[in-house]
Amino acid sequence: MPSDCDGLIGAIDQGTTGTRFMLFDRDGRPIAAAYKEHRQIYPHAGWVEHDPLEIWNNTLECMVRALRDANVSPRHIAAIGVTNQRETTVVWESQSGQPIHNAIVWQDRRTSDRCRALTQECGEEVRVRTGLPIDPYFSATKLEWLLDNIRDLHARAVHGELCFGTIDSWLLWNLTGAHVTDPTNASRTLLFNLHTLAWDDYLLERFGVPRELLARVRSSAEVYGYLEPARHPVLAEAWGREAQGLSIPIAGNLGDQQAALFGQAGYNPGDTKVTVGTGSFLLCNTGDRPVTSHHGLLSTVAYVLPGQPAQYALEGSVFVTGAAVQWLRDGLRIIDTAAETEALAESVPATAGVYFVPAFAGLGAPHWNPYARGTLVGITGGTTRAHIVRATLESIAYQTRDLVAAMTSDRSSTAAPLRMDGGAVKNNFLCQFQADILGTAVVRPAVEETTALGAAYAAGLATGYWSNVDEIAALWRPDRTFEPRLNAGEREALHAKWQQALRAALAWANDNP
Repeated sequence: MPSDCDGLIGAIDQGTTGTRFMLFDRDGRPIAAAYKEHRQIYPHAGWVEHDPLEIWNNTLECMVRALRDANVSPRHIAAIGVTNQRETTVVWESQSGQPIHNAIVWQDRRTSDRCRALTQECGEEVRVRTGLPIDPYFSATKLEWLLDNIRDLHARAVHGELCFGTIDSWLLWNLTGAHVTDPTNASRTLLFNLHTLAWDDYLLERFGVPRELLARVRSSAEVYGYLEPARHPVLAEAWGREAQGLSIPIAGNLGDQQAALFGQAGYNPGDTKVTVGTGSFLLCNTGDRPVTSHHGLLSTVAYVLPGQPAQYALEGSVFVTGAAVQWLRDGLRIIDTAAETEALAESVPATAGVYFVPAFAGLGAPHWNPYARGTLVGITGGTTRAHIVRATLESIAYQTRDLVAAMTSDRSSTAAPLRMDGGAVKNNFLCQFQADILGTAVVRPAVEETTALGAAYAAGLATGYWSNVDEIAALWRPDRTFEPRLNAGEREALHAKWQQALRAALAWANDNP
């Protein structure tokens, strides 16, 4: 640990494919990190589940590894923040702490038909209250499915025997024993009123959810409880005497995309970022009032600081971007690592007419069609893996462009340059093509893992490690700016072919409701 360090802030970043624990210093610089993937469970076509206990055990393992690698005592951790994959639904027993079922992941499509019926019945009313369309993406119909399909679950919920939460609540409960969440996560459930910032009785009744299941909603930056390592065998064994009598504040909780906006210093209206991870998510700060989208975007809570008005955002959510690269590795096995894709994409001058729409879990914003499926078009006998890899990376940029266009229409303004973060932005080809197809500069921050950084900033604010958001904003640093190289005609011709490929994916959806 640096000799001038007066404590570090930890961040648990629990994502769709794995869990990361990071340590940051007072300048917002990463000191250490550990990461571990967890299993993706597919019981049926379109169903996606995770094992909550595996996620919790991986969290502890990553904490141990990060501190060991940094040669840091746990007593130097000033606080720990949490950020998480949103919408993923967990129900567990309040006494034993045992999950009653695997977590149902945000990508899961099992409730598509139910959502279609509900949209016709009450879609507009739900949108007015929540800022969201009724879609399998969100938590409510996943929870409804569990209550309807597991024997006696509804009765047990009414009697207070169970807890429901997104992954943040599951982790906070295991870390501290408190059943809590924050507005950024609650606003992704379809059960939370965006205007009153409270669980909504109409929505609870519509989805058949007993209030007894719900977590207490607290701000995004306060102390929720304390981690006592001596009570956790994994930590107690790894840290030995250092664990005895230790109590670490767990302080700061943000859904992953809001955490990335927070980590990118997106504290002012108009500040915009896109995070490229499993999916891609564009968020624009809209200030202290929610903005209604007319172009397929979501209204959501950006963050809530204690004693201050809630800050809101417009969001565009793309379900599959980085996950498509993982599919190239694990599904098609045409690459061994994601890092190979940059050189492969650059080994050919273009995709030779190949376009890939990675709608593995339907299409999110701005289309909101859960029935669309992945579509690879333009293949010829001369198509190689390099063309497919390049088309996969380009699909990430095309989908982001569509989000930016919707955002621009809703706000009648453009956000330039675009701040771009997430694990995929290590890929220079992707960042450059993103700038090319947008016609706008793209800025990669010095700290690419801004999701974890945002959780750390929230925890530091809650405990006085940093005094205010202005102090944090001054820490933001760019790594590289990518300027567009294509002219307008080239850019629009490429995008027109992408839209043609999109229509092919949507035609499949229309033929297969």
